[in-house]
Amino acid sequence: MKYKGSCHCGKIAFEVEGELDSALACNCSICSRKGSLLWFVPRDNLHLLTEAGDVAEYTFNKHVIKHRFCRTCGIHPYGEGVDPKGNRVAAINIRCLEGVDLAAVPVTHYDGRSL
Repeated sequence: MKYKGSCHCGKIAFEVEGELDSALACNCSICSRKGSLLWFVPRDNLHLLTEAGDVAEYTFNKHVIKHRFCRTCGIHPYGEGVDPKGNRVAAINIRCLEGVDLAAVPVTHYDGRSL
């Protein structure tokens, strides 16, 4: 299925394809503060519809995950990284997707141990 998503002001817009069957509530210091519910997809399944210049990046700790956010409204619609097998992945904040019934998506609460 194809989903459309954006930040709050719309300067970051994207489409993402995949089966949204679960999400992850990460307990790291940034994700817990943002309240993100993350859906991991292959990076090639994420298609930006706006200029890359509107997207800012934040990394911390080991600088492995690139947390992407809007330079205007500050919303974090997705992040990018590499999984343990070396595959490029995108972590989509499902709270930024249109038409998703959040209550219907099973959420796993990450406890800091390996996935």
